[in-house]
Amino acid sequence: MGILNKTEIIEALTLEIGENIYIDIAKWHLYLSDAKLDNVLAEKLFPLLSSGSISSVQINEILQEIKVKVGGGKKELPLNDLISDSVQSKLINILEDILREMF
Repeated sequence: MGILNKTEIIEALTLEIGENIYIDIAKWHLYLSDAKLDNVLAEKLFPLLSSGSISSVQINEILQEIKVKVGGGKKELPLNDLISDSVQSKLINILEDILREMF
């Protein structure tokens, strides 16, 4: 089953990110769906999918751009600093799977 349009791709990506990608804080896992960051990340990653090119460098840049407010907004940290390397690898796998479905 191929994914046909932008909305479907972003919805599928949002779902996968929300269920599988998490912020790791003191060995606590806060999934991006709970942090309300799943759709934000999916929207930012969509251009990579539409270009057909996925690289860890591009993903790291996107994760670096997304700022997460902590401590009631006292500080902002890049999402890249809050996601472990193994979870970032899982994100790459999710993107590759969705890319395969697109074509």
